[in-house]
Amino acid sequence: MIFSTYQFVLIFLPITFCGYFLLQHFKYQTLAKIWLVLASFYFYAQGSPDFFPFFLGSVVGNYLVGNALSKLQGQEHRIERGLLFAAGILANVGLLGYYKYTDFFIKNVNFIAGTHIPLQHIILPIGISFFTFQLIAFLVDSFRGETKNYDIIDYLLFITFFPQLIVGPIIHHAEIVPQFEDKKNHRLNFDNVALGIFIFSIGCFKKMMLADPLTTDAQGFFNNVNNHLPFIQSWFHSIEYTVSYYFDLSGYADMAIGLGWMFNIKIPQNFNSPYKAKDFQEYWQRWHMTLSRFLSSYIFRNVYRRGVKYRNYYVASMCTFFVSGFWHGAGWTFVVWGIVNGILVCIASYRNKHNMKTPLWLGIPLTFILAVFVRVLFVSNTFTDAWYVLRGMFNFSTLHLSAIKDALMDNWDMWLLNLFGLAICWFAPTTKKMTEHFKPNWKYLLYAATLLVICLLNMDKVVQFLYFQF
Repeated sequence: MIFSTYQFVLIFLPITFCGYFLLQHFKYQTLAKIWLVLASFYFYAQGSPDFFPFFLGSVVGNYLVGNALSKLQGQEHRIERGLLFAAGILANVGLLGYYKYTDFFIKNVNFIAGTHIPLQHIILPIGISFFTFQLIAFLVDSFRGETKNYDIIDYLLFITFFPQLIVGPIIHHAEIVPQFEDKKNHRLNFDNVALGIFIFSIGCFKKMMLADPLTTDAQGFFNNVNNHLPFIQSWFHSIEYTVSYYFDLSGYADMAIGLGWMFNIKIPQNFNSPYKAKDFQEYWQRWHMTLSRFLSSYIFRNVYRRGVKYRNYYVASMCTFFVSGFWHGAGWTFVVWGIVNGILVCIASYRNKHNMKTPLWLGIPLTFILAVFVRVLFVSNTFTDAWYVLRGMFNFSTLHLSAIKDALMDNWDMWLLNLFGLAICWFAPTTKKMTEHFKPNWKYLLYAATLLVICLLNMDKVVQFLYFQF
């Protein structure tokens, strides 16, 4: 079950919403929380039923470890805390590693040692990378003494709240638990509901009407690359995938944020017009912001040390992007993708440190072109495929008027949709800005209703979110 389905929009969401606020209305706050937890469990189980017992065990196990770490403060418990913390981290990493990296490890062992160990073909549980990050963050904060002794229900709400459970945004416990405890959020707020529907409709439109068709078309190209790719097609489909990835993930984030508002919960922004960035350092400050925040808090800051030579910043940045690349996928293409992003961020940081400014008219399109190049590496099945596509982007021998005409005529609808998507990326206001200017009036109601009707008429075409694979 995903957000852009009839099952979710017409059945799951209304039942969950009504049940939660009915219980809140009659002052059954604890039961309301339990209801939301159970609904979130059901939501997850629909997507990964076989993994659900392991998911539940992992969530409860981390709660017990986190609570124990919070209580074992002081020097006298230093060894016990250290061992318990290490065991908790290893358990989370081990579970993620088993499901996500077993076949990757076997492939590399077979390649290096010349063995023929059969691949396990383990099905990746939905959202395991995202909720594992939140579990690890909770353990780290508990080890640092930065968490309270949350009761099991508040903790479960933090981890399992269904809008952000599968693909984020990655939420910090200090952001969401106090909101569920705040009494003013226990009452039905029609303004927040209206805002939530408005933001949800925008995200749903992004996903269904922009991301899905663009992704389907681009995947057809990237699944059939060859050694002689034309210039026009190489550039078009690479840009197409770059645009579709943004709308797929940002569309999900908008839907999650909208759903959060319906329940009076403010979920942090995840995108801030990344394709308007003037360099790659700014790009990663605007793209998947909660993931960047997590990596900065728990990877970068543990490597970087202030007062040391400035080059330590670059070492910390490269370590962070290496982890990011490896986290994104079990393949060397993802690792190299992370390293390339790290290099580009370091270059941008060096230029900014030495006041080597690039004018916006040049910086924005240059950053976007670089984003297209690295996206090719991200979405290609192999390094060879990526090389073919990148080489095709400089295959000027195929660039002539008849080729341009044929490309436009053969795929004119995708060209228009791609241009429309680019126009939104560069000129449309952000979700945050629309939230700030939102008013529950007829204009916004009509806007949201129009988008929702369009989406509802197309919900028979279910396409999974791209980040489900991570």
